[in-house]
Amino acid sequence: MSNEHPSDHPLTLEQKVLVQESWEKVKPISETAAELFYGKLFELDPALKPMFANSDMKEQGKKLMLMIGTAVKGLDTLDELVPAVQKLGERHVGYGVEASHYDTVGAALLDTLEKGLADDFTPEAKEAWTITYTTLASVMIEASNYGEIS
Repeated sequence: MSNEHPSDHPLTLEQKVLVQESWEKVKPISETAAELFYGKLFELDPALKPMFANSDMKEQGKKLMLMIGTAVKGLDTLDELVPAVQKLGERHVGYGVEASHYDTVGAALLDTLEKGLADDFTPEAKEAWTITYTTLASVMIEASNYGEIS
C-alpha cells in the first residue's frame, strides 16, 4: 500500500469507467458477491471471523455492497469521497481492523470480482480495481493511523 495523497489519484478515466461499468454487472448478484467475499476473506484469514461473531452476515453483506457501490460512484467526486472513506477508516479501528487486514480484504475483493464477473473481469478491469482499492485502502489506513496518534 502506498502513502499517496488522494489528490494524486492514479486512476485514469478509462480505468474509472471500467470499475464503474463492471460494478454495474455485480449489482444484480450483490448478495452472492457478498457471500463469495466473506467466504474468501475467512478462508484467507480465519482469524478475522471472530470480528463478525455478533453480525448478521446477510446484513453485513448488504452494508459491504452498499459501501463499495458508494465508493465506485464517488470516483466521480473524490473531494466528497475521501472524507467519507477517512471516516470509514477511523470507524474500522474500533472494530479491531489492523493495517495488514486491508491486503487480505483486497485479495478477497479481487477474487470475488473475478468469480462474479468471469470473462468480464479482464486484466484491464483487474488493474483498475486494484488501483481503486489500493488507493481507498491507503486513505483508510492513513486515517486510522491518524486517529491513533491524536
